[in-house]
Amino acid sequence: MAYKLVVNSFVPLLAMAVPAAVLFLAAPDELTGGRLPPVYVLMAAILAAAVSKMRLPTPEVYLVEYGCFRPSPRFRAPLATCREHAHLMPYLYDEQSVNFMMRLIERSGLGEETCVPAAYHCMPPDRSLEASLEEAELVVFSAIDEAFAKTRSFLAPADMDMLILNCSLLAPTPDLADMVINRYKLRADVRSVNMSGMGCSAALVAVGLVRNILRTAAPGTRALIVSTEILSSQYYVGTDPAMLLPNCLFRMGAAAMILSNSPERGRARFRLGRVVRTVTAARDTDYRCVYMDEDDKGNTGIRLSRHLPATAGAALKENVTAFAPLVLPPSELLRVALSLLKNKLLLLTGGGAGVKQQLYRPDFRTAFEHFCIHAGGRSVIDEAQAGLGLSDQDMEASRMTLHRLGNTSSSSVLYELAYTEAKGRMKKGDRVWMVSFGAGFDCNSVAWVCINPAAGDAGGPWADCIHRYPVQLPVVV
Repeated sequence: MAYKLVVNSFVPLLAMAVPAAVLFLAAPDELTGGRLPPVYVLMAAILAAAVSKMRLPTPEVYLVEYGCFRPSPRFRAPLATCREHAHLMPYLYDEQSVNFMMRLIERSGLGEETCVPAAYHCMPPDRSLEASLEEAELVVFSAIDEAFAKTRSFLAPADMDMLILNCSLLAPTPDLADMVINRYKLRADVRSVNMSGMGCSAALVAVGLVRNILRTAAPGTRALIVSTEILSSQYYVGTDPAMLLPNCLFRMGAAAMILSNSPERGRARFRLGRVVRTVTAARDTDYRCVYMDEDDKGNTGIRLSRHLPATAGAALKENVTAFAPLVLPPSELLRVALSLLKNKLLLLTGGGAGVKQQLYRPDFRTAFEHFCIHAGGRSVIDEAQAGLGLSDQDMEASRMTLHRLGNTSSSSVLYELAYTEAKGRMKKGDRVWMVSFGAGFDCNSVAWVCINPAAGDAGGPWADCIHRYPVQLPVVV
């Protein structure tokens, strides 16, 4: 602890040592005689300021365990079912709308095993509050049960000090966080927060919120984060193409994470690294990129702009600009700096006139072994891959999650982490980069370091199908 204090406060200590040496070595007579020149008063002020800047090391935050909802095959929505249901929908009265939806699904990257809630299997879909709460209880409780099943020997729901639950589309009274408190009989002093409206970025936003709280909380403080999206009540029943897309992409899912500022006697799975959030809502185009709206007939739904892939790419660029200097090794940062310097010199000397100079794109594989990029859709994944310069293997977890489970909103990055672990690729010391995008527009980056890989038989939501992955995805033309 003393070593970390000295290292983390090296500059203040240096600033403190210099005036102290001058005070006590250069003029001992003046000090003992009570005659203190103004210069020494100034040095004493510097000394006091340096001491005030010294700080204890920031407590680490750990991901103790996590769990994901695994849908039953009875909820499957293969392409043939989607096509049949589209023809049976009373509002899709023209073949053009049906064909539009089918093209979206075929080109989306979703496979034949994605699942939708029971309400979607009704004709027309059941959008009642009862159906929504039924879906919420199913996915949320399943994810929490999965997480605590792994910590049964040392942690229980009653040990939680905080509960953060995020869901954008369903906000009942009492809220979903209270639903969890009631089901698991959490303590009366549990601090709970119910987040809404943040879309697919909410899970990592919640991680950042919990990190800030745990860093100032008493040792041994624990938090439960639950991330989901409840689809039943928000099925769009109109024909606006921009609002039909969520019906085609989103699927049921949920994930639960247990975080702590203690390693829980060496049982924690991951250590939290850097967290960076970028919000571009000040730009009108970004603000309306993912937008709850009404069509010309008064039907409510989520409108996805055609600018979504480009908006995600621009937000990712801003986020990476802030995130990269915190995680990249010095060698990569030096290459970036030299590239910037080269471009600047070419512009000053006129050597680059009329020629667009390419800056060096850092290799993030020097900082991370695994990547969990939000599985928002094929185009979003492609845009992120191109922007970050990652390989198809780096994007495997994202594409396979989209294929098997669809867009499960904010929980998708946990499904991707589970995929990597189910494949047996996670090793102690491996670094993971999670990236999420969401309404606002938001882009979030979170870094993790594995300290305890999963057991060899841990499959989680992939237990019954991991042997079939990766699969060959059809080429979209």
